[in-house]
Amino acid sequence: MQVIGKELFGLLRETHGKRFHSFIEEKVVPLAGDIIHENLGVEGPQLRRMTRELNVIVNGAATTNFYERYDVALDVNVMGVKHICQLAKQCPNLEVVLHVSTAYVVGEKQGMILERAFKQGETLRMETELDMDAELRVARDYQQQVAGDDAEQKNERKAMKELGLARARELGWPNTYVFTKALGEMMLARELGGVVPAVIVRPSIITSIHKEPLPGWMEGTRTIDAILIGYAKQSLSCFLADLQLTMDVIPGDMVVNAMMAATVAHASAPGGHKEESPTVYHATSSLRNPAPYAVLYRTGIRYFCDHPRVGKDGRPVRTRKVHFFGTVAAFTAYMLLRYRLPLELLRLLSLLSGGLLFSRLYADLDRKYRFVMHLVDLYGPFALFKGIFDDANMERLRMAMPVADRLEFNFDPNTIDWDDYFYKIHIPGVMKYVLK
Repeated sequence: MQVIGKELFGLLRETHGKRFHSFIEEKVVPLAGDIIHENLGVEGPQLRRMTRELNVIVNGAATTNFYERYDVALDVNVMGVKHICQLAKQCPNLEVVLHVSTAYVVGEKQGMILERAFKQGETLRMETELDMDAELRVARDYQQQVAGDDAEQKNERKAMKELGLARARELGWPNTYVFTKALGEMMLARELGGVVPAVIVRPSIITSIHKEPLPGWMEGTRTIDAILIGYAKQSLSCFLADLQLTMDVIPGDMVVNAMMAATVAHASAPGGHKEESPTVYHATSSLRNPAPYAVLYRTGIRYFCDHPRVGKDGRPVRTRKVHFFGTVAAFTAYMLLRYRLPLELLRLLSLLSGGLLFSRLYADLDRKYRFVMHLVDLYGPFALFKGIFDDANMERLRMAMPVADRLEFNFDPNTIDWDDYFYKIHIPGVMKYVLK
């Protein structure tokens, strides 16, 4: 009920009326499970039935926190994949495993980025080596060490987060999320290579639904949405971004359509194509229909001018321009002069005077400063990303589909008018479903 009660299922509910719940029960058999456990925690008759009847496995489970605890990220994004693969090898009728990754497993590469699977032990930094099993041991041993130290127990969460970030950056990835997703891809290839057909779909920044079943729908805050929310609340006055660079975004329904097409193509392939490396598909837009960050900015200004937010005092919130900086150096210099130095002065005055006025000013500026720096730390590498994702595999997949299916299950980014999409669909969706 928690899932099917969402507005997203409104079209099905309208179509089937009183038979809606019966329809769902005929199509869906929910099982309680968790990919951090072997066999997903499923046992006994349920496990035997599941392994006997499964034809396709789609793994979209992940922790997407950029600065997740290292042990948690490895449990979900790496060991979770291993458990999926172990389950797959128990299924005699299985035709394909589709694994959802992210296009940003490539780190901060520039130029044309091909749809290529990682080699085992591959890193993004020269003269470094990667051993998945060693990484798992490092995280486990460090967690036990910190947990066993009374003085460190209070800082265990922070210590495990910092370990993940340190390991990621040492090997060339900008954060724990994309690093462990890359490890997950390697685990998939290691466990299933030559055994079960495997496919990897790498979406870029997933945005709200474009067409079906509910335009604008989304759940949770993702990347550019956090920037939109900050702008809507007028708590964002500057940001690190080059407006001329391409932001690679793709609507969620197009990602799902691409996943279904890839699943059908590989499940139907003669002999299953049990290759040593998974086939990779980029669900992206930067090559065929690039959208610069300027599109998001101008549609944002237009939308909030036409639909002003109302503040707590009941008055319309004035839409102000945001200052964008195309380099880290320029942004850092601005933040130093605009916020850091005044903050230090206010902190000193507050200490000397003990007055509420300076304390309130300091708290307000400090909040804004921390908010912007938090966003930049999270999304800066995306805002300055200079890669273009090749999608030759995805385009071949699309062109192999019957014309009617291409239209019904559309994932062609060329069909999107970005100005129209952001102004009429995505930004209203953020306001309705995220910033409630």
